[in-house]
Amino acid sequence: MTIDEYVAWAASIAKVDEHPSNERLSYLGLGLAGEAGEVADHVKKLLRDGWLDQAGLVNELGDVIYYWACLCAATGQQPSEVLKASAARINRRLSAAASR
Repeated sequence: MTIDEYVAWAASIAKVDEHPSNERLSYLGLGLAGEAGEVADHVKKLLRDGWLDQAGLVNELGDVIYYWACLCAATGQQPSEVLKASAARINRRLSAAASR
């Protein structure tokens, strides 16, 4: 499954339409933030306890991707293009840092 196929699937599950309400966008954004917080909690526990619940972390990363995918669909973004733009932005930062 490609990332674009996953987004189409997630959008169908979440019933994301072409013109979501502000409430729906807020729900998806808060869902993403909540799941990212759960990822951070796994990292915190790694620092505190010295071991990582890898299966739990993987589950939370999947939840992060689900909400990210739904937000891509809700805002009309092609996820593969979002990823390309992100990679280009990071590469520009790395090039700028290397040239200092």
